[in-house]
Amino acid sequence: MNISVNYLVILVTLILAGCADKSPPPPDRSQLSTPLISSPPKKVANSWSAITQHAALNYGVDQKLVDAIIAVESGGNPTVVSRSNAVGLMQIKASTAGREVYRARGRKGQPEARELRDPAKNIDIGTAYINILQRQQLAGIRDPKTLRYATIVSYANGAGALLRTFSRDRSRAIAMINAMTPEEFYQHVQQKHPAAQAPRYLWKVTTAYRTI
Repeated sequence: MNISVNYLVILVTLILAGCADKSPPPPDRSQLSTPLISSPPKKVANSWSAITQHAALNYGVDQKLVDAIIAVESGGNPTVVSRSNAVGLMQIKASTAGREVYRARGRKGQPEARELRDPAKNIDIGTAYINILQRQQLAGIRDPKTLRYATIVSYANGAGALLRTFSRDRSRAIAMINAMTPEEFYQHVQQKHPAAQAPRYLWKVTTAYRTI
């Protein structure tokens, strides 16, 4: 009888402890192949803080978000090139984010690989792209935390893919997002985003953000 009671006490304690943790849970690792962060985010942030601070101030972007994306995308290694030709610290794709930033600056074409290998230029372009996402494509999202979540997902998979999980009409999608709490939005991404890596990426960057 005492063994059963003790077992029940331990079980209830574990359940309550789990309920007390309000942090968003990671997605199912068995369904996602993206590797974990290879370098401590705080160490990565300290390595590039002078450049990220300048870029963040210049574009009105949260420096911690820039640092967290660098930590997850490259682990602070400016020489990394992905299989899809994403280059450098913020893993910029010249044909997408790079072209978008060039267009916003009134320039034709896209950055060359050597430009994206330069840490200062890579961070400048990546931060400018975050600014474009927040001021244009995600404009109207009122809650700062929800906007941060939306920016993270859009940085990796595009704002259009995210907004279409709510509605094909952008204004209606933004209104639906504003009707949610940040936690509800987070769970929506976990359950509704068509890209399998999106939930994992959101969890990884959010985790890095909290540790910086």
